[in-house]
Amino acid sequence: MRNKMKWLSVVLCLVLFASMAIGSGSSSSSDGDKKISSVTTSSDSEDKGSDEAKTEESKEEVKEEASGATIEEQVLYDENDIKITATGMEDSWAGTKLTLLIENNSAKGITVQARNANVNGYMVDTMMSADVSAGKKSNDGLTFQTSGLKECGIEQIATMEFFFHIFDSETWDEIVDTDVIKIETSIADGYVQNYDDSGEVLVDTNDVKIVGKGLSDKNSVFGPGVILYIENNSDKDITIQVRDVSVNGFMVDTSMSEDVVAGKKAISAVTFFSSSLEENGITDITDVELYFHIFDQKSWDEIFDSDVITIKF
Repeated sequence: MRNKMKWLSVVLCLVLFASMAIGSGSSSSSDGDKKISSVTTSSDSEDKGSDEAKTEESKEEVKEEASGATIEEQVLYDENDIKITATGMEDSWAGTKLTLLIENNSAKGITVQARNANVNGYMVDTMMSADVSAGKKSNDGLTFQTSGLKECGIEQIATMEFFFHIFDSETWDEIVDTDVIKIETSIADGYVQNYDDSGEVLVDTNDVKIVGKGLSDKNSVFGPGVILYIENNSDKDITIQVRDVSVNGFMVDTSMSEDVVAGKKAISAVTFFSSSLEENGITDITDVELYFHIFDQKSWDEIFDSDVITIKF
């Protein structure tokens, strides 16, 4: 059973990696291929337009692997007869891996995963699902995917934050969600991460800021999408989704659900499914209408719904 679950976890990780909403199979920047020409909200009928005076800042290729930084070996968790030690950093086929030694001294098999991972203040996609039998040890790791790091403009890893979600491998009953763990690398002192918030402001209220950066045809294997820069300056962990999305006046199927913990940032996208665009005969996206639904990640309580937003390209 545990072997089957381990293979299932690997397969799910591969599927997620292949279908990431940002930059799937491409090294394109987080700026869209098609610029936004205007944004109108239901409470503001004025055409804001795009600032043509802004020059597009060129983005240099990553000159050094994100794992060029190092860490000191350190114990991250040591409770419930489970000990997790960070032993180093290395490059893997999918990205930069934080290598871990997991010691399960309990009487049950466990699975260890990571949640709410962020690097240098940006939410990032990760891969990790480690099964460890009772009384055994495992050398495993938490991988920060290269594509996500590049989309956020992360050239080197200075800080990593996340928590471990640990559960019974057989019953799936939760054992513990650890406190948030923060790891600083050898370059953390004095390192400054650049946050590119250029674009058209779609939402800026209740300490949440969402900026539209353009339309990208390379957004996802599922279809094109509007690239978003998100800031959560509140003291709550939030989830952002979209509602009532139309393209060129037609309702279309979309995908967008982004978790952003308090004080962090994210690069995300509203993905339009190609199949839905084809059903409506849409070959060129000229306008998009939607609103954002923001709620508490833990309680699911609604925080606010944005005004209806019209984006023209």
